[in-house]
Amino acid sequence: MQYGFAGTWKGTGNTVALVPSMFSLFRGKKNKLQGISEKASILEVPYVVVDTELTGLNETKDSIVSIGGVRMTGGRIELGNTFYRLVSPRTALSAESVVIHEITPSEVKAEPGIESVLDDFLAFCADAILVGHFVSIDMNFLNREILRTGRAAISNPMIDTYSIYEWLRKRNLPHACFEISPDAYRLFDIVKCFGIPVNGAHNAFKDAFATAQLLQRFLPLLSEAGVSDIKDLLRRGTPFKGGDSFKLTNEFSNF
Repeated sequence: MQYGFAGTWKGTGNTVALVPSMFSLFRGKKNKLQGISEKASILEVPYVVVDTELTGLNETKDSIVSIGGVRMTGGRIELGNTFYRLVSPRTALSAESVVIHEITPSEVKAEPGIESVLDDFLAFCADAILVGHFVSIDMNFLNREILRTGRAAISNPMIDTYSIYEWLRKRNLPHACFEISPDAYRLFDIVKCFGIPVNGAHNAFKDAFATAQLLQRFLPLLSEAGVSDIKDLLRRGTPFKGGDSFKLTNEFSNF
């Protein structure tokens, strides 16, 4: 999925203003460590990297088209333990969204509704720390569907690879990938710089896999910078939310 910060579908991708109302589901909620000690090593805990594709980014009118997930244990990607589901969205696919993720109405017409896949997804990520690039947007849409269907909202701890990238960049590490222009903060530009192959952007599974590989690159850099336990990682990787103190004036994207 691709996001920016202009509030409209624009150019090669959908864009949205990150305003505080988008993250109301996360206010006042303390995410729970699912049996994971705060002192556990960042190189040993379970992660699930998540991505979604949507009909658009209007939280009142749009819905989920697909969900992708990749499990990791520390820096090891579990290639045999992944998740991908197409769903029949509750709202119509727009022409703009079809251009981006190439999922057509005919492809999802016979797919189940999201309520049929939520239990499988929740089981897939039950014991893990959730990871994504601007993960709050994915989780906002997921939790809206979860709550709408009478389930309890996801309370897993979350980290944002964008926040981690920003934190590492500010450490002035001697790495060319932390010198990317702010105009190129899209996930595509970051993963490309780190030598991660990208095939089929705007596919929820492939985007989650690319993000997993990015986290794989970040973990040793975090360790070298003194981030060794989960408590510290959650602090450094706090998901970006509307209303955060730093201003974003360029288009940011997770692809």
